[in-house]
Amino acid sequence: MSDDPDKKGRALELVLNAWDQALAEGAEPEIIASVAIYAALADMVDRYGAEAVAEFCATLPDRARNGEFTLKQD
Repeated sequence: MSDDPDKKGRALELVLNAWDQALAEGAEPEIIASVAIYAALADMVDRYGAEAVAEFCATLPDRARNGEFTLKQD
């Protein structure tokens, strides 16, 4: 997996643009989020296997609590 910040930034930009387009077309944010998470995890399982993805998912609560997934600044 690439840790190139430019590639990650561009990928995030593309995903957020798709998210905005889905919202504009009437999709509910909760459904978009659920589908995006499903797509990401399914791809990761295909690439790295279920056990590796399960271990990755186990780190998510602490990472979320630490603000790692916060896009908006208050």
